[in-house]
Amino acid sequence: MACDPRYDALFEPMQIGPVTAKNRFYQVPHCTGMGYTRPRALAAMREVKAEGGWGVVCTEYNSIHPSSDDTPHLSASLWDDSDIRAHALMTEKVHAHGSLAGAELWYGGARTSNLLTREVAMDVTSLPNGAGHPFQTRAMDKTDIRNLRRWHRKAALRARDAGFDIVYVYATHTYLLSNFLDPRINTRTDEYGGSLENRVRLVRELIEETKDAVGDRCGVAVRFAADERIGEDGIPIEGERREMFALLAELPDLWDINIADYGVEMGVSRFTPDTALEPYMGFIKSMTTKPVVTVGRFTSPDTMVGQLKRGITDFIGAARPSIADPFLPKKIEEGRIEDIRECIGCNICYSGDSLGVSIRCTQNPTMGEEWRKDWHPEKIAEKGSDASVLVVGSGPAGLEAAHSLGKRGYKVTLAEGRSEIGGRVTRESALPGLSEYGRVRDYRAQQILDLPNVDIFRESRLGAQDVMDVGADHVAIATGAQWRKERFDGRAYVSVAAPGTSPEILTADDIMDGVQPSGPVLVYDEDGYYLGGVIAEKLRRDGAEVTICTPSDVISPWAANTTERWRVRSHLSGMGVGIEVSHALIRFDGTEAALTCQYTGAEKTLPVAAVVMVTQRAPNDALYYELLETVDGDAAKLPFTLTRIGDCEAPAIVAAAVYAGHRYARNLDAPQDVDMPLKHDRVDVGATPEGRHPAGGQGAASREYLETLKLYYEEEIEGEAYFAAIAERLEVPEHRDKMRLMADVETYAAAAVHPLLLKHGLVPRDAEGLHRTGRAQAENASGDWDSLIAEMRESFPAFMDDFARLEAMAPAEDLPALKVLTAHETAAIDFLEREAAGDPQSAAPMQRYLETGSA
Repeated sequence: MACDPRYDALFEPMQIGPVTAKNRFYQVPHCTGMGYTRPRALAAMREVKAEGGWGVVCTEYNSIHPSSDDTPHLSASLWDDSDIRAHALMTEKVHAHGSLAGAELWYGGARTSNLLTREVAMDVTSLPNGAGHPFQTRAMDKTDIRNLRRWHRKAALRARDAGFDIVYVYATHTYLLSNFLDPRINTRTDEYGGSLENRVRLVRELIEETKDAVGDRCGVAVRFAADERIGEDGIPIEGERREMFALLAELPDLWDINIADYGVEMGVSRFTPDTALEPYMGFIKSMTTKPVVTVGRFTSPDTMVGQLKRGITDFIGAARPSIADPFLPKKIEEGRIEDIRECIGCNICYSGDSLGVSIRCTQNPTMGEEWRKDWHPEKIAEKGSDASVLVVGSGPAGLEAAHSLGKRGYKVTLAEGRSEIGGRVTRESALPGLSEYGRVRDYRAQQILDLPNVDIFRESRLGAQDVMDVGADHVAIATGAQWRKERFDGRAYVSVAAPGTSPEILTADDIMDGVQPSGPVLVYDEDGYYLGGVIAEKLRRDGAEVTICTPSDVISPWAANTTERWRVRSHLSGMGVGIEVSHALIRFDGTEAALTCQYTGAEKTLPVAAVVMVTQRAPNDALYYELLETVDGDAAKLPFTLTRIGDCEAPAIVAAAVYAGHRYARNLDAPQDVDMPLKHDRVDVGATPEGRHPAGGQGAASREYLETLKLYYEEEIEGEAYFAAIAERLEVPEHRDKMRLMADVETYAAAAVHPLLLKHGLVPRDAEGLHRTGRAQAENASGDWDSLIAEMRESFPAFMDDFARLEAMAPAEDLPALKVLTAHETAAIDFLEREAAGDPQSAAPMQRYLETGSA
């Protein structure tokens, strides 16, 4: 389908200084939990965004110097030339899809305590650490300011040399530059403090110096808050911001506008609607001729076009929507609006940064797995057989499994015991503030409608014999979990009912089923995430007198990772919900709840008529064990494979359930290495001087190494002609395609080591002559496909030893390129073994090699 003309404005190009974005979709800088530690994973994730149509794809915040270290949060870095090479992995992939790449230069100031580098943090004055660590900054003197400007310029030059098209001056989010701008924080008495012009001076200097550094190669962007301090949601407190903006309005090439309240800018959907920044944008466009980008958790193309046409912004800025659906722009362009995987605003993506782990997403289970598992959000391998699959349970795990298996082409039967599909997301999305969680169900239900090979049977609660009668080849049990009435005391699940009593003890499931507790109610939360607070809110809205209690020091402690913890407590307090923290519920007799202090052990009582437990969950795995009992517990004796997925296997968050369903679908017919189920993105010390060992690099290149390197390069050039010539002789199109892939693999391998020949001054034989030799050798190859494969299977494994010897002779700095050379042989051998076994996906190893350079 073609793009709806209503959305044409979204695909108009826009100039950003010396560069031009191909459309108005702008993935703003956002954290990933990958940073400088996982460059290959980071590059693959950003590439998918560019492939999906985002006109600008920015990386995350880049530390410009070791004295700006955000550990345990993982930033990117631009400290030295090795960072240039790491970032070039990303920019090259982004450019391959016609998109611009952006880099945000960052100095944390008082927000960073430099736990890893142990450098002293510095800021406008001596300030306490903004993250709560027991450190303070040193007050910057003139030398520090000069150093900062030099570090920033050098980082800008590295960003340029890494291939970035847009370079940021980052003047917001309570980091160093925003503190210079702040009239209360900046108490300096020199030319960098006092008057508005003085407080703006450093930002102005950095903009001008960055533009001078990158010249006509890059646009310069500034990230800037449109309001001065946090006020009531949607009511800006601008302070000096208009005047400050006026002083800088025409200096950069683009303005990236946010606001003081990160809890609104990055707000969860429970508290913050989309387009929440619009009230703050009033003066921006009227005061600058430069393009503007802002965010708003945009998922609707109608909303996006409205933002452009009403002059709110020039670019549709996004972090979370680009995570939930990296292909959002392309789907709009292709007229596939119904295929958009809409962000639900849960902020699980942000939790990765909070926890120092790779980014993940509730809606998009492939997020963060693009490199290490070769998962793509829109592409999935075709089925490996004509087997049928029964999925029992249509919660987030079951729906995702059925959807992805259906896309692969399997015949799928999805059995749901209730009249409604969706499991926990259907039930939870009916609670206050969680309606957008229903998008997890709605997206998959919509996609399944277009899959004729997937059948859904509602009100079909199955027993073991029912499962047997279906006759499926594979069975996935996705029957979810239920909330317990007990609590976990550290060793066991224990009842809180006082001995000899039968008090009204309910669970979150009871409340979602419509049960209304009598009298004052205590919500006891040991889950620590969002549901305890939501249940308390629902009961309070229904008119109950409510107290929420937790053994933690704070309400909803895990929700700090999703930016909503503070908001939860303030919201509940504003509703009149009582708060009890640091207390465990140990006893309830129907009239009083006994609570014990987690620090002193002292007890106190609270008069309540009912208790709602939001503690732990019990897997609904009875059907799984019932099936195992039919074969005395030996799953291998069943006439089908049997697997538990999602909460039925291990209760967790919704994102984990969706991931489990997707992983099951991906792995159904793909052999898994249980010892190493994913690639490991880390520095190989064998490729560093410190990591040399007797079997590794020898330092200076030996003559034997150089001669062998040149010989092997020449053989790859011969090989590309050899396999191409064989392909021309084959009659079966599929066989021709596979030999052409072999030729492409040879070409890729030769290109990988060609820079080493240049480095060592090696001059190979003429390519035309090598091609003649390769074609001549092909005349002696068998013309029968099976014989050809058999010959290669016999000869190819010996080449692995040759490549290993080459690596053993090599200088350490040559090893990364030689690893790519070796990997081409691994991929070829894998192909041959799969082809001999009749695997319809036999070419996959070669395709993966051509995409990643790894086997």
